[in-house]
Amino acid sequence: MKLGVVGLPNVGKSTLFNAITHAGAESANYPFCTIEPNVGVVAVPDERLDKLAALYASKKVTPAVVEFVDIAGLVKGASRGEGLGNKFLSHIREVDAIVHVVRCFEDENITHVESSVDPVRDITTINLELILSDIEAVEKRQDRIRNAARGGADKAAAAEFAFLERLKAHLEGEQPASSLPVTDEEKQLLDNVFLLSSKPVIYCANIAEADMGTPDDALPLVMAVKSYAKHHGAETIVICAKTEEELSQMEEEDRALFLEEFGLTESGLDKLVRASYSLLGLISYLTAGEKETRAWTIARGTKAPQAAGKIHTDFERGFIRAEVVDYETLLACGGLVGAREKGKVRSEGKEYVMKDGDVVLFRFNV
Repeated sequence: MKLGVVGLPNVGKSTLFNAITHAGAESANYPFCTIEPNVGVVAVPDERLDKLAALYASKKVTPAVVEFVDIAGLVKGASRGEGLGNKFLSHIREVDAIVHVVRCFEDENITHVESSVDPVRDITTINLELILSDIEAVEKRQDRIRNAARGGADKAAAAEFAFLERLKAHLEGEQPASSLPVTDEEKQLLDNVFLLSSKPVIYCANIAEADMGTPDDALPLVMAVKSYAKHHGAETIVICAKTEEELSQMEEEDRALFLEEFGLTESGLDKLVRASYSLLGLISYLTAGEKETRAWTIARGTKAPQAAGKIHTDFERGFIRAEVVDYETLLACGGLVGAREKGKVRSEGKEYVMKDGDVVLFRFNV
């Protein structure tokens, strides 16, 4: 899963990304790694892995991962090359979802590019820049297929060009691509253009440290973001980026105590990862053994052979069956042998739809 992090300058985006940068430090087998200066990979928190690893005395634990792509703070006019935004917008065209960091705190020591704090105005500014960038992308695609579409001889090109005309008119009305009604065929055409405004969005309402632990409904700026997000079918999480950065550098025990002080059970980064999974309809199945315990990310609704293919294409090609037991049952039975003895291991075929927390052993032959 790949997430693009966007926002205006001085909203806490870089602070949050710094927290992400350090977030994997406590994971011995999958530490955070930097692929390039603006890309980071962090482990998906999953307590099931540690319990399975203990049960199997696994030598290695490999969690599912999320890749975050950070871009320079966008400003009004970024789509036309203002600031650094236009240069970096292309970096997030292929992300699965967008994390939009929004400033929901007052601080006279941190300037705002618009000289005042208004999260809904800021959201509108960024969204308009994404839409304007998308119009450019649509026009480029039209230019590539214009000759083939002319005259209608190439019916596929002509149909695509007509759809792009409708899409462009929609975007020019300052409406995101995600709100355009499309057929299944048009959905494929839309996906092929990799539009920024077609992607699911999570709004990160960044609050002050002094507001940590305060109910959301007591924070007007947060409620404004939540109301906007709900109206536009987006998710919202509330974080304090500064606190997240501090948490990311603490030892695990100190982190737990810190969160407990505020009555929290997980960090904002954990909430962000979980919200991303939910938004994108993702689940994890698990494999466990002495060599390795691992989580594998798949889309909800994936069938067993395709899930096996995440491990290796041979597993899908030569799929025979999947031996499945749910995580809780496996732990209660003390492992696979105990689960077999109690008749809790199911033999599932090609039509089996995987469930979150399935512990699986795939049988295949190639």
